[in-house]
Amino acid sequence: MNRVLIAEDEPRIAAFVQRGLQSAGFVTTVVGDGLSAYEEARAGGCNLMILDLGLPACDGFTVLRRLREDRVTLPVIILTARDSVSDTVAGLEGGADDYLSKPFAFEELLARVRLRLRADGAPEASLLRAGDLVLDLRTRRAHVDGRVAELSAREFALAEVFLRHPDQVLTREQLLSMVWGFDYDPGSNIVDVYVRYLRRKVGADRVETIRGAGYRLRV
Repeated sequence: MNRVLIAEDEPRIAAFVQRGLQSAGFVTTVVGDGLSAYEEARAGGCNLMILDLGLPACDGFTVLRRLREDRVTLPVIILTARDSVSDTVAGLEGGADDYLSKPFAFEELLARVRLRLRADGAPEASLLRAGDLVLDLRTRRAHVDGRVAELSAREFALAEVFLRHPDQVLTREQLLSMVWGFDYDPGSNIVDVYVRYLRRKVGADRVETIRGAGYRLRV
């Protein structure tokens, strides 16, 4: 099972990323300062690190530089509020494998994590199944009763969350966080809208409404 080290000093963002990665099947470790990030990454045991640049005690650039000087080849995705071209170039030239600016959509971060892990040779299950509904994570295609169901990127992300939590009630807030991101308007009805879209394509009875609670994928 793939292990991801999250080096982030903002508790809300760290918790959001951790929940999302755990729901996607990853084991996570969270640290809140640069020295801990360096020590955890140096010790081994993780397959990838998500690294904030503005860490206390030792900033992300320093953590990255020290790791590469030590010949630690752990894949690193920088996740930061610094979005200037100079910072991006400095991060990538300093040894980062990818660079993503905040605010961000979790589905994009997840796609980048999976891409880097595949490139690093750490395999992940590529098919998710629930009855006759199958999601192929490599081709990003959905199959329902043997036929291809054309899903948009957001519909696919929503279906993936349901298939990773079969027969589990997921609240609207959980779905909003995992699919749309921590900074999305909590008062939005976007979850209900996309559940309707998904039902049209994979079967009206497949996603069950649990009154007062949320939604559940029937298996």
